Formats: sequence, C-alpha cells, structure tokens
Amino acid sequence: MENKIITEIPSEDNQQKPNDLVINTQNPDTEKGYIINEDRTSKDSYRGRHRIQNVKGEDTCIEKFLVFLSLLMVVISFPLSLLCIFVVVRQFERAIILRNGKIHKNQAFGPGLTYYLPCVDTVKFIDLRIICYAVPPQEALTKDSLTVSVDAVVYYKVYDPVWAVINVADYDTATRYLAATTLRNALGTRKLTEILGDRPAVSSQVFINMKQMTREWGVKVVRVEIKDICLPLQLQKAMAAEAESSRLANAKIIVAKSEIESTRNLQKATTLLMDNPLCMQLRYLQSLHMISGDKTHTIVFPFSAEMLRKIFK
Repeated sequence: MENKIITEIPSEDNQQKPNDLVINTQNPDTEKGYIINEDRTSKDSYRGRHRIQNVKGEDTCIEKFLVFLSLLMVVISFPLSLLCIFVVVRQFERAIILRNGKIHKNQAFGPGLTYYLPCVDTVKFIDLRIICYAVPPQEALTKDSLTVSVDAVVYYKVYDPVWAVINVADYDTATRYLAATTLRNALGTRKLTEILGDRPAVSSQVFINMKQMTREWGVKVVRVEIKDICLPLQLQKAMAAEAESSRLANAKIIVAKSEIESTRNLQKATTLLMDNPLCMQLRYLQSLHMISGDKTHTIVFPFSAEMLRKIFK
C-alpha cells in the first residue's frame, strides 16, 4: 500500500489557492529518497511548479563512508585534486549533480564554477537554450478519408533541469517523437478543407497537446508552426479540375447576367430612337466615325427603306 500526503503550494504572488494541491506518493518500505510532487493545478497555468522534496532521513553508513573516502582522496592529493573537482557551467547551461545516485541539494547548479566529489558524484549538463526541430513530413488520413503529408517546426526549451533528468530518459528524443505523433493525431481530427484553410488552428491544437504532455518532463513548448502541406498528384489534379469547372460556371453566369442587362438597355434605346427618326441618322453618322478611325478599307453605310423611297421618287 502507498501512503498519500497532501500538501499545498503557494503561487508566485504569495497567495494560496484552494485548488493548488500536490499529492506526494511515499513508499513506506524506505525512509530515504526523493519524492516527486504531482501538480494538480489548472492545465494552462505554471504557477504550481513541480518540485522535488527530500524525504526526511539520513544517508546510509555506506554512502557516508564513500563520501568520506572521496573527501580523503581530495585532501591527500591536494593541490592536484583541484584540477578534477571543479567543473565550469556555461551561462546557458545548468549542472545536475547526482551523489550516490541521488539529486544533490535538490537543485541545479550554475552558471559558473561548481565543485563535485570524484567517484561518488555524477554531473549531467542540461542546455536551457531554445531548440528548433523540423518535424519530418507526416502522412496521415484526414477526417474525410484523404491522404495528406504535413511537416512542421517545433520550438522548445528546458525550464526545469531537475525534472528533465529525473522524469524522462532523453527529453530531446521524447519531445521530438511526441511532436510527430501529436501532429498526426491532429490531422486525423480535421477535414482537408480545414487543414488547408486554417493552418493556425492546427498549429494551436498541436501546441496545446504538446504543452500538456511536456510539463512533466521539465520541457516547455514555445511555438509550433505548420511548414508545408503536400497532397498526392491525383488529388491535386482533381482539385484543379474542380476549381476550373467552378470558375467556368461562374463566368457563364456572369455572361448571361450581362446579356440580360444589355438586352434591357437595347430595348430602352430602341424606344427612344423610334420617337425621333433623326436620332437614327445621328446614330449612323456616329457609326461611320467609329469605323473610319479603325483605318479599314471597307465602309458599310446602311440605308433605311424610307430613305431609298425618297431618293428614287
């Protein structure tokens, strides 16, 4: 059986909230070790930070003896031991010291000069800079049963080095595999038109899902962006044919509407010209002027039947 200890963690503004509860799971078989607190705060808040608490208890006699031997070796080999007990932690790194397999002082060390004991301490370096990972093209089946290949770019960084060492064997590889699987799952929940027309929504869905998973690893996802969407060649041809037919149909509709409008205007013009016969003659002269401007060799001059009767009388 496991005993559960419920404690409360205050937020950053030194105000406690009733929902900020942490459940510690302790194994009664041992009195020493480290317990990981599981944060139960809201999923979009990082105020309740995961912490590691050192369970009350002392090191075993063997562990104390090994630490004493290490210190004795340092003293005996002084000053040559100074060359091997110090390590330089760069500005963008943090060092995690495991003493006899346990986190030393429950914290990360650096930047600067940090000392450790030979033979009993193991030093692990964690890079805190933002890492950019290009997700390889992922082929997935959309909600409307169409195959699509999408690649993306993920930006992430380590915000808690202790959790990055304890909770996951390789946070870098785990985050990259999670990005690929999360992207495929997001594509399977949307139709092709949604993926093509709303890329930010797909990026936001992948970002939220990864953010929830990587919190326990001490990794913070900064940004996710869809890079490119590739469609099969046959699907591209089908979509192009559909778009072309749609454009042709719209063009025919526009032409038909314009013909209807022009017919109405001609009907109105005919009514106006029939009221005054001289208007038709002016229209003939205007047509001649337009034809002569085109530098043509043939000029067609129309005659009305009434005009011919007047000429031959």
